[in-house]
Amino acid sequence: MTAPVPRPTAAPAGPFRPSRYDGPPLVYEQVLLSPRADQPFTLTVEAGQTVVVLGDEDAGVSSLGAFALALETPRAGHVRVLGTDLTLLPERERLAFRRRVGYLPAGDGLMQNLSLRDNVALPLRFGSTAGSREIDGRVDVMLAAGRLTRIGGLRPAQANEEERRRTALVRALAFDPALLILEQPFDGLTSRVAGELLTLARGGEEEGGARRTVFITGQELPPVLHRRAERVYRLHRAGALELEPA
Repeated sequence: MTAPVPRPTAAPAGPFRPSRYDGPPLVYEQVLLSPRADQPFTLTVEAGQTVVVLGDEDAGVSSLGAFALALETPRAGHVRVLGTDLTLLPERERLAFRRRVGYLPAGDGLMQNLSLRDNVALPLRFGSTAGSREIDGRVDVMLAAGRLTRIGGLRPAQANEEERRRTALVRALAFDPALLILEQPFDGLTSRVAGELLTLARGGEEEGGARRTVFITGQELPPVLHRRAERVYRLHRAGALELEPA
């Protein structure tokens, strides 16, 4: 029997409530991804959409998330996240702004000396004004959504790949961001688990699409997920962006 997919978490209140932005959450404008690229990368991700860009490392796919969050700076072009080019912000404001975006880097990015529960709590403890009781409550909700409640006390080395990936995703969702950037989120997972995590990432469905905008990068996407994304692109080494058939 297939286990039921957990219901998306409700939007948190108080210090965890995300700021609202009504324009396209993510816009790449004439970004040069690779020295080999003959043409720059341009893409607009509309609110409520799940958009996927696939390609190998030489095409520059692995840099898309880092450019969006100003972890790296493109050689040319600009990226606007929730209407803001993060490279133009002072460092302190840039750090604060990144909390408005959920980010799951390639791998999992978990702190090995912390339990899975403490990994989820980490951004809340350092990035919100909430008290310990509020944070513990929010972490309980997120662990339940990710089916991690029973293993929250484990450290990453004691958990399997699926459990670590679930933990990394719910940590990225801790502030209930309007925009979620995922790098190779489904590598090594079954199609069933990948589908479940995409449902959690999208945050539920509304009249205009998903409640949350999701931008996914990687080399491949499980075939069963192609039809659940509004757009899936293939990025070639020369910089050409090709829309894949549904």
